[in-house]
Amino acid sequence: MATARDIKRRIGSVNNISQVTRALEAVSASRVRKAQEQVMNTRPYAMKANEVLANVAATTLGSEHPLLEVHETIDTLSIILITSDRSLCGAYNDNIIRHALKFADEHEGEDIRWIAVGRKGRDALIRSGQNVIAEFTNLPTPLSISDIIPMTNIVLEEYNNRTTDQVFIAYTDFINTLTQSPTIFNVLPLKPYASKSPIEEQMLSDNPEVTISGRDYLYEPDPTSILDEVIPRFVTLLIYQAFLESLASEHSARMIAMRNASENAQALSEDLKLEYNNIRQSAITAEILDIVGAVNALEQEKDSGPSKPPEQLIKEYRAETATN
Repeated sequence: MATARDIKRRIGSVNNISQVTRALEAVSASRVRKAQEQVMNTRPYAMKANEVLANVAATTLGSEHPLLEVHETIDTLSIILITSDRSLCGAYNDNIIRHALKFADEHEGEDIRWIAVGRKGRDALIRSGQNVIAEFTNLPTPLSISDIIPMTNIVLEEYNNRTTDQVFIAYTDFINTLTQSPTIFNVLPLKPYASKSPIEEQMLSDNPEVTISGRDYLYEPDPTSILDEVIPRFVTLLIYQAFLESLASEHSARMIAMRNASENAQALSEDLKLEYNNIRQSAITAEILDIVGAVNALEQEKDSGPSKPPEQLIKEYRAETATN
């Protein structure tokens, strides 16, 4: 059974942990506000860019551009997996990793090439024996679009060289502070992706709606020059938006996890204080009983004959109590 000293030591440890979790909650709350503002500011532009790409892909000219061209056979897939470098964010990393691996299982027989973003995703993929061709960790905060250009260049080069036939990005979509949804988005080719099964359809984000059908765009100076310049930038923008969504989701998940940890630590501290008080009360009661018993022994000894020293009487009483 734990002693009062052990309980007091545990109370101190729990209080120290509670201070850390409250500090982490405050830091995450500050960061999630900034990340949420950034997501909300860029989301309309990214959605409109995705809609423009869908409209361009629906035209006859769209099939002529290499980034809009659908490969005849799909033998190799590339998946960009976005996770965090740090833990203490609840089930944020586990949810997106499970989601991405489940999506990969739906493409059994195809070669899956992974681009890992964040140490948590990289370590999980390596442990499961996946083919990780590139990794990106310790990305700067706040994140700018120039920070993801090296990753975009890898994706565009692999698709243009036909090293990969399709590119997906697995990220966590930011719904609100309490809700984040792991999802997968088709990056390349820039055409609506037709899912192969109902399970896969539930895991993918919705395809952009084609708002202009049966019409052609006017390009100046020429379509090739414009598409070669605009489409890679739009691909970078879509990947960047996925990063912003994941970053806001990570900070929200960490803030909620730290808040729950602080509340649990407070509840545990209250329980330990109650247990400590009970132990102290029992110890005080035992000491009072010792004193009362010693006094009674002294009175009996005084009445029965020659008295013994009080110390000797107390020792005899305690020995008798322990034996009984």
